[in-house]
Amino acid sequence: MNTWLNAEETALVIIDMQNDFCHEDGASAKGGMADIPAFQACVPKIETLISSARSSGVPVIFVYMTLEESTKSEAWKNKFGTEMSIIEKGTWGTEFYKLVPQEGDVLVEKHRFSAFIGTNLDLILRSMGRKSIVLTGVLTNVCVESTARDGFMLDYNVTMVSDAVAGSNPAAHQATLDNFANVFGKVLTSEEIATYWTEARDLAVR
Repeated sequence: MNTWLNAEETALVIIDMQNDFCHEDGASAKGGMADIPAFQACVPKIETLISSARSSGVPVIFVYMTLEESTKSEAWKNKFGTEMSIIEKGTWGTEFYKLVPQEGDVLVEKHRFSAFIGTNLDLILRSMGRKSIVLTGVLTNVCVESTARDGFMLDYNVTMVSDAVAGSNPAAHQATLDNFANVFGKVLTSEEIATYWTEARDLAVR
C-alpha cells in the first residue's frame, strides 16, 4: 500500500463539498437531484482524513466548482439548458459545506466535472512531488469519477475513499466504485487510509 499512500508522495483531494450540493437548502436538494443525507454523511469521514493527513504531512487540496456565463459553453448549455442555476460564482451555494480550509491548504477552482480540466491541479501536484491522490467528495459517479479517471490517465496512483464519497444514488455510487477498482485504481475506506498514515507517522518518529 506504500506506493499508493506514502505520505511523502500523496495528496488528499476533497471534491465539491459545497452548499449547493450538500446543504438541505442547496440547489441540489431543492431540485431533488441528489441523495443529500449520503453527501452529508461524508463530512465526518473527510474530517478524519483531513486530520490524519495534516498530522502526517499529506497536503490537503480543496476543489470547488463554480459556473458563470463565461464558463458555460454551448455544449454545456445544450446538455443542461440555460435555466439551470447551481454553484453560480460568488453565491452562498459555492461555499464549502461544514469543511473549513486552513492556512497551508490548497484551493482549486474548477468549471467542469474533472478537477484536472482547465485548472492547475496537475501542476500543483507535480510541483509538490505528489505521485498519488486520495479522492473524497461528491458525486462519486460524476465529478469524483471524472477526476479519478483523468488522474489515472495522467499517471497518478488514484484511490477513491468508499465511505467519503457519495453518488447520485446508491446503485450509481457502487457501480462506479466497482468499475474504478477493476480498471483505474484502488478503493479503500477512510479508516484504512487514516490508520495507514497514522501508523507510518508513528514508525517514522520512533
